Amino acid sequence: MNSKKLFLLIIGILFIIVSVLGFSLYSKIFKGNTVQEGFLYIPTGSDFKEVENLVSPFLKRVKPFVWVAEKLNYPEAVKPGKYKISKGMSNLELTRMLRSGKQTTVNLSFNNQDTFEKLASRISQQIEADSLSLLKAFNDSTFLNESGFTTSNALGMYIPNSYEFYWNTTAVEFRTKMLNEYHKFWSSERLEKAKKLNLTKNEVITLASIVQKETASVSERPVVAKLYLNRLSSGWPLQADPTIIFALKAKLGNDMVIKRVFSKDLEINSSYNTYKNIGLPPGPISMPDISSIEAVLNPANHDYYYMCASVTTFGTHEFAKTLDQHNRNAAKYQLWLNKQGVNR
Repeated sequence: MNSKKLFLLIIGILFIIVSVLGFSLYSKIFKGNTVQEGFLYIPTGSDFKEVENLVSPFLKRVKPFVWVAEKLNYPEAVKPGKYKISKGMSNLELTRMLRSGKQTTVNLSFNNQDTFEKLASRISQQIEADSLSLLKAFNDSTFLNESGFTTSNALGMYIPNSYEFYWNTTAVEFRTKMLNEYHKFWSSERLEKAKKLNLTKNEVITLASIVQKETASVSERPVVAKLYLNRLSSGWPLQADPTIIFALKAKLGNDMVIKRVFSKDLEINSSYNTYKNIGLPPGPISMPDISSIEAVLNPANHDYYYMCASVTTFGTHEFAKTLDQHNRNAAKYQLWLNKQGVNR
């Protein structure tokens, strides 16, 4: 073989080697390597080895991802969070997303939680913070004092709705966001309506919590709210059965199911007993949703002072202006309860 042919042969071999290496390098970096869609959750404090284990179910080949990640110094820049992985992503795309910390937000929501324990449980199912850290943040005395809340009314700071959060939000960050949302909710318009009712923000939410527990009918809530406002303005006790149930549960246990309030229950010694005490209780008896708060701020126009659960249209009430009329409604309801065998 002459020198010219040998040279061409060497060039050809080198070209093949370079092509193979180039294709291999291209495949490692640019070829799609994710085989399924889904969300990758990287806990706070994770190292690269933990990320490798978590991401491996999404990958066709793990070693090329590790190679690209190391070349981009990702092992030194692991960021926690929730990341959306699309099918067919290259190792370069995946590593860049993880390295930048470009998370997908969580659409966090909660509704009428009766206690901080229930709220903490609900939130911990949606973000990284656990129930214990959330409870500690909710009840932190320094935070409550600085924010103008007490242990009795602090539940009213959390307005039920849907909010955007990052999955790795801490308990304190969640609490801070909720305080900001609380201030946003209390717009100048809402504050002016509360002022006209001669109620503070906390008092509005406390009354809204009673309305919330009194009726599940959203359309009926402004009527119920006005009835209680009528009693307040006339110096009457609210005589709200939900507050008695709240007091009984505080004494006997929150898991207790109470469907009926008896005369003896009205004697319970509690600041939440609105049969014995004039005015509003110290704080909300539940977490009212926005419709109940709006019902208090925008009450119906009527002069009812009495109400009783309806036995004809379940879930609503019979309203009355006079005690005689109310007693007739109450007698029908008690008869119905007895027929149903409801003893507690």
